[in-house]
Amino acid sequence: MIQVKDLLPFRHVDVFSERPYAGNGLIVVFGGVENAADRLLAVAQELRQFETIFVEEPHDDVGVEARIFTVEEELPFAGHPVIGAAAALHERLASDEGERQWTFQIAGRSVAVTSSSHGDYFAATMNQGKPLVLRTVDGLHERDLLPCPMQVISTGLPYLIVPVTTQGLERAHVAVRDLERRLGAVDAKFVYILDPAVPEGRTWDNVGAVEDTATGSAAGPVAAYLVQQGRMKASADVALHQGRFLGRPSVINVKRLSNGDLLVRGAVAPVATGTIAI
Repeated sequence: MIQVKDLLPFRHVDVFSERPYAGNGLIVVFGGVENAADRLLAVAQELRQFETIFVEEPHDDVGVEARIFTVEEELPFAGHPVIGAAAALHERLASDEGERQWTFQIAGRSVAVTSSSHGDYFAATMNQGKPLVLRTVDGLHERDLLPCPMQVISTGLPYLIVPVTTQGLERAHVAVRDLERRLGAVDAKFVYILDPAVPEGRTWDNVGAVEDTATGSAAGPVAAYLVQQGRMKASADVALHQGRFLGRPSVINVKRLSNGDLLVRGAVAPVATGTIAI
């Protein structure tokens, strides 16, 4: 029989939405970070969200130790889990505070996050740091693609950003079985299909089985790409849309600071609570 002491609490939230049942679902598990990767992966597979984050509640000024898993692997960084976890920690530990600062420790990297309460929902802003343009790839001149270069840009996870027309975004899907190998050949981890005119984007896992509803780790690279291609001013804010094709519209806000750092902000709506055996 499972004892109460063997159970860990979790919070289910929807990120990049002010209301539940929209945005990108996330499970935040409070504890369990010290467990082996295969055990935490099994939990993520059982919960079946696009990503699950395990966090250790901070003590004093110690940072928030965290690990992030998809249903396939552990990730060194992801956007919507960090934003969602900061909001969940705010609700759990700092609900009476107007604003709270957190420092997440993920795979040896420190990520600064600010959280706040807004009545029925929370919000969090993450500093993704400065973008790295890793590679420019020749554009493809087909009917769904724009005549401007594809680029691999990273603020923690490298995305191949593919600019397309509005019709191209609607028709986009993963049509090859070796996408991960092809992305690796250009130093990318994932692909992000972008209609720069909106801007609006789509991305999937690398086998094309699951489409993501809102991708925080891609938001910074997208903003950097739009600046690189002269489609927005460096000082402008970006409202990146995603999730429309899944019936879960999401909005990710990105602001570029004068030093080049990118701030990614999103609303977080609480959905459910529970406990799980690790």
